[in-house]
Amino acid sequence: MPSIVKSLRLIADPTRIRILALLREEELSVAELQEILSMGQSRISTQLAQLKQAGLVADRRSGKHSIYAAQPLAKRGPLEADRLWQVIAQAAGEIDEVSQDAAALRLVLRKRQDKARSYFNELAGKFGRHYCPGRSWKGLAETLLKLMPPLVIADLGAGEGTFSQLLAQRAERVIAIDNSEKMVEYGAGLAKEHGFLNLEYRLGDLMDPPIDDASVDLAFFSQALHHAAKPQRAVEAAYRILKPGGRIVILDLLKHQFEDARELYADIWLGFSELELLGFLEGAGFQNPEIAIVHKEEEKPHFQVLLAIADKVAGA
Repeated sequence: MPSIVKSLRLIADPTRIRILALLREEELSVAELQEILSMGQSRISTQLAQLKQAGLVADRRSGKHSIYAAQPLAKRGPLEADRLWQVIAQAAGEIDEVSQDAAALRLVLRKRQDKARSYFNELAGKFGRHYCPGRSWKGLAETLLKLMPPLVIADLGAGEGTFSQLLAQRAERVIAIDNSEKMVEYGAGLAKEHGFLNLEYRLGDLMDPPIDDASVDLAFFSQALHHAAKPQRAVEAAYRILKPGGRIVILDLLKHQFEDARELYADIWLGFSELELLGFLEGAGFQNPEIAIVHKEEEKPHFQVLLAIADKVAGA
């Protein structure tokens, strides 16, 4: 029977407590633990091996992967096992990262359920690698735009408004917001030149866009949120302007370490983690969030693109 002293020595480590707290809630693979804890594979595998040796976790095979879960500790006797888990739970309550781990766990479990998303990501990775006459991302994008219902859309941080003009082909109305007078002037000129009467440019800030409350169906940030001084406030402002039943869409960079982006592109934030975007959305009151990595650039520094979608529920 494993020594209680050795077990106590093992759970004195905060990382092992975090792992045990997660595995008490759900069976997880090493890759999923990596994603939740933002740690390397070797470090997590080492911790799991020690916990398994102490009889605190067990593993099983699932295809090519090992799945880990908290060990019932039946060999210890129910009273001893209960006391040990009480100590682990109390220790977990003293670790700040545990609440963040719980949110990251919810995100991982949501991804598990999204089988269609996983399949599409694989399919999208192959799209365009081999030449096929008439098949292109532009053609696919134009098709999807035509399928979009006519909506009132706020393009927040629109820049010169390339995307705003694409949306205006189908939207009932597009309001493009940017804090640069030159961008607004340029975009408004293009809209007039191309006859987009349903596209309006307004000078304003992402954190307080000049748009009436509950007046738009879709609030869209396309590579704009990382330019906001306070991203949480920008997301809260999007919630304010959305009608009940409206939707927010965020396209932004996954958190990276390319510091030159601050100078080259005037970026304030070096992207965001999936957990950070989830926090912005839930903090603003949005529900039913879906977040996924939808693209990885082949050229260095290999930027990755996050897509986040959530709803402002009816009656909110």
